[in-house]
Amino acid sequence: MVEEEELPICSDIMQKNEAKKEICGCVYVPIRWFRMLAREMHWSFVFGVVVTYGISQGLGGALNKVGTQYYMKDVQKVQPSEAQVYSGITTIPWIVKPIWGILTDVVPILGYHRRPYFILAGAIGVISMLFLSLDKDLHIFFALLALTAGSASVAIADVTIDACVAQKSGTHPLIASDMQSLCALSSSIGALVGYSFSGILVHLIGPVGVLGLLAIPSGLVLIVGAVLNESHIPDFSYSQVNEKFISACKSMWTTLACPQVWRPCLYMYLSLALSINIYQGMFYWLTDATDGPSFSKATIGYIYSIGAVGALLGAILYQYGLKDYPFRKLCFWTQLLFGVSGMLDLFLVLRLNLKFGIPDYVFVVIDACVSDMIGRLKWMPILVLSSKLCPPGIEGTLFALLMSIDNAGVLSGSWGGGLLLHVLNVTRTKFDKLWLVILIRNLLRVSPLCLLFLIPGGDPNATLLPTDILDTEEGESPETESIELAFLADNGDGKSATLHG
Repeated sequence: MVEEEELPICSDIMQKNEAKKEICGCVYVPIRWFRMLAREMHWSFVFGVVVTYGISQGLGGALNKVGTQYYMKDVQKVQPSEAQVYSGITTIPWIVKPIWGILTDVVPILGYHRRPYFILAGAIGVISMLFLSLDKDLHIFFALLALTAGSASVAIADVTIDACVAQKSGTHPLIASDMQSLCALSSSIGALVGYSFSGILVHLIGPVGVLGLLAIPSGLVLIVGAVLNESHIPDFSYSQVNEKFISACKSMWTTLACPQVWRPCLYMYLSLALSINIYQGMFYWLTDATDGPSFSKATIGYIYSIGAVGALLGAILYQYGLKDYPFRKLCFWTQLLFGVSGMLDLFLVLRLNLKFGIPDYVFVVIDACVSDMIGRLKWMPILVLSSKLCPPGIEGTLFALLMSIDNAGVLSGSWGGGLLLHVLNVTRTKFDKLWLVILIRNLLRVSPLCLLFLIPGGDPNATLLPTDILDTEEGESPETESIELAFLADNGDGKSATLHG
């Protein structure tokens, strides 16, 4: 009897021990992973990735988005159309990313390629955000200048850390995927945390206070520049700079002149430009107490965090289920779904969701998750297609140029949305024509379907470039290698979300 009673007790103890081991494993595996990365590539590199992707872009980007929206609405008191145009202006530093990248590669400062640019980015961010936050009655021109400078700070740091990741990927090819996982994980967690607390912080300290907090991520970027482990170049010949610039420009022009390249580039730009953005108009309506649901600041932050989860699900769905579909077929369905998903906004503004008994908050959460997931699915094949259009020798430089073209498309779509809001007289207090703005936007979203002939329709894993371009670029001088390093790890976030903006 004693042995029979002891058996269940022993079994319970063994189960508890196994559970403890599983919990310890869940805790220690990530720690061992971080320690491995720090041991193989120096702790300062891991610190730089976490700070730049996780804190500066992820958390800081989330706080900046929500804080800026409330800053324009409640502090500057501008119209939705004006806020839409201003948000486009702040993304201009991301359009000139190739310039930042080439500078970090071919123009060292005091013998260092990366450290000075981190310090420069951090200093610009700290100064601009403190300048913006210390004067609550700042003129819109100076406020816009400070916001654009802050955006340039994040863009410069982004390109510089991309260069570091690319270099480490070349010297440590066996853990290159681990580095990309570290980048993606840092960015995703940072964005989720930032959006979750953004609304609460805006409520507690106001939008000006939230923008002032962004000086902290910039200060951490500055520290990255101070501690980063980088080899010193004592004697650098600056006479090589012009040669490398000219060589890169010639190679890019030759490639862009090829129909297999400029045709998809034209589609990518037009598809983004025609998919006009009216998120400022929707934001003003969502927070309006008369015509809209009057969501609180905390609620707005939670909605954006749900959208970030939807975007992550879209990336996972593409990776594990859609990446082998032909570009033209996938772009057709994602663009079509992108237009259809916009009808959710129309249902919301017309208050049809209430007629079906669906509360505003529930409907908006579903809308945010679905729209961001489809938006990410729409963007992923464009990223892959862009990488396929880059010939050997100038992969990084041309990829950054293609991302700049796409960011220019986003900028055009943002300004187009601002113009539409202005023409139809959607203001801070008038939303009677917002439904028409949404309807026009949805029709424009499906218009790129007429341009799908510009995209290759074959196997997405096949080579898209002609043989003569490949042969020419394979014979390029090794001098171009240093130029491409700044962009090999670039995945277009500016990411998200950024395509930035």
